[in-house]
Amino acid sequence: MEKYALLARVEAKAGKEKEVLEFLKSALPLSQAEPGTIRWYALQIGPSTFGIFDTFETTEGRMDHLNGEIAKALMANAATLLAKEPIIEMVDLLAVK
Repeated sequence: MEKYALLARVEAKAGKEKEVLEFLKSALPLSQAEPGTIRWYALQIGPSTFGIFDTFETTEGRMDHLNGEIAKALMANAATLLAKEPIIEMVDLLAVK
């Protein structure tokens, strides 16, 4: 059962909104290749605000994801795409349906 999650919030630079959206969509296969990532969601919160929410059964799975290919790719492109550093929060899930 999923007990742990990550909530990441990113703000696109002006004019880079579509690129951030496409980057997030393109990350789906990377998340599917991570055995410890149970669920992975890419979201658009506002015109230039995006997020990623993912769930894990173990803290090891969560850490593997934090050190995985999606995070590496995001940080490699952060200076070009993002207005500021991503906000990443560790979440403990209280109830899951």
